[in-house]
Amino acid sequence: MGSETTAAYDAHADWYNDFMSAAAGDYLRRVHATLGDLLGPGDGVCLDVGCGTGAHVPPVADLGWTPLGVDLSVGQLRHAARRMPVAVADAARLPFADGALPAAVCVLISTDVPDYGAVIADIGRVLRPGGRFVHLGVHPCFIGAFADWSDRPRIVVDQRYADRAHTYDTWNPHGVRARVGGWHIPLADLLNAATAAGLRLERTVECGGSAVPDLFGFAAVKD
Repeated sequence: MGSETTAAYDAHADWYNDFMSAAAGDYLRRVHATLGDLLGPGDGVCLDVGCGTGAHVPPVADLGWTPLGVDLSVGQLRHAARRMPVAVADAARLPFADGALPAAVCVLISTDVPDYGAVIADIGRVLRPGGRFVHLGVHPCFIGAFADWSDRPRIVVDQRYADRAHTYDTWNPHGVRARVGGWHIPLADLLNAATAAGLRLERTVECGGSAVPDLFGFAAVKD
């Protein structure tokens, strides 16, 4: 998961490769089913921005796309390179020419970069007209340091929803956030970043393992 300016995942790459494996069970199946539904079939290169260990190659490849991954974490790319061609790159400074790519996806990285809006802006730059972008991440309204899931089905959201600072605060001491921390992007900022990048929203989706969704995604097209 995720490209970071400090490549914080390098120290946890092997753990994360195991964490985002088939053992992730229902969560990973939901992620992949939702990703496939939003992306749809196609051909040509689909850039996996912040590809991490390459855990999300299967649904992209199964749809006919040719996955290509970029991430700042060399430790994670050791694993991703077994699954697709990869390059070391900052997600907000992609090493591609303007209008070069037919498709791109960002899967579970919005909390791993200090400025996710800048990432979406650069994706808008490298997509060709008619190119497709899929964002799929933790739900910005219900997942973050501001949300306590320890007493499910009751979920408590506090005033930190507006806090965009990096934090290690989490209700789950054994999860990803306790290891690498995370940033928060509110829902309005996320959607506005897409439209500001010249992307036209086609569809949004919420899903979860309970009545409260833990995933939020959208498909957009470069005008």
